[in-house]
Amino acid sequence: MSYQKTFLLFLILLFGFLSVAAQDDDIIKVDSSIVRLNVGVVDAKGRPITSLNKENFTLYEDGVKQDIARFQPTVAPFSVVMILDMSGSTLGFRETIRQSAFRFVDALAPEDRVAVVEFYDKVNLLNDFTNNRKYIANSINVANGRGKTQLYKALDFALEKLAKEGKRRKAIIVLTDGVDTPVRDADRNLLQNLKESEIPTAIKPETNDVLNRVLNRSDAQGVTIYPLALPTGDPAKLADPTPIQIAMFSAARNRLQILAQRTGGTLNTINRLEEMGKLYAAVAADLRALYTIEYEPKNNRRDGKWRAIKIEVNNPELISKTRPGYFAK
Repeated sequence: MSYQKTFLLFLILLFGFLSVAAQDDDIIKVDSSIVRLNVGVVDAKGRPITSLNKENFTLYEDGVKQDIARFQPTVAPFSVVMILDMSGSTLGFRETIRQSAFRFVDALAPEDRVAVVEFYDKVNLLNDFTNNRKYIANSINVANGRGKTQLYKALDFALEKLAKEGKRRKAIIVLTDGVDTPVRDADRNLLQNLKESEIPTAIKPETNDVLNRVLNRSDAQGVTIYPLALPTGDPAKLADPTPIQIAMFSAARNRLQILAQRTGGTLNTINRLEEMGKLYAAVAADLRALYTIEYEPKNNRRDGKWRAIKIEVNNPELISKTRPGYFAK
């Protein structure tokens, strides 16, 4: 065999090996069974407790005690995606949004990294993860847009960004009224041919495929989502809302509640615009009081079934909160 042919065969085998190795790396990343939880602990008066350590927690999955593999205290930095709704419904109070977003950033710890994303017809990254407050402030200032609402597309984009942040603690703060245009249109198509008596219970928010895709991706990374629900689009403020309008808005808000509850976050409803800054600051304070716990489930079957999670603190006077579980996919 000539030298050229021998060298060519060597290259083919080498690239084949590298390709298989790369595929193996991808499989390891996708199939990792590590479960990550952000955990808040408060006393009976609701005051956060931030001085606990790994030995203070006991963790159960489906009633079976689990071994805590990794523990991060409340001072460990976060990677946060701040998502701003710049669709047409927010045109009248953009300055309030900006000032409130500034307040949120000011309340974060210096080492927390923030990416700013805006969404309307499009989803735009205004700055990648950084702790440079000047860059973040500039992104908040230039956020702009109008048109339709691509909420779930923005959440998908945020999760893609967070996937590159490795083992850092992760959260999403999303300012929205919860009405995603494509999902709303699908809800309307479902309702428009029903009898009026059937409309209030026809939509099953928890079965939406787009929502569940976001939830599954959040589960895989241990991302906590905090929706801040804007006081826009509520048909209760209309003189004569139709049953379809009421049902669609209710479904949108229920999906925001599901996002928060499943990921261990909190849905904060903004009833008056002047409350927005206060609620942003409250979310920042909540982030700063979270522990992060990782474990590898003793039940390693990836059968798609629900796994219920329970966390106990060794002081019975303290109350812990985290996401209720995940689907083992």
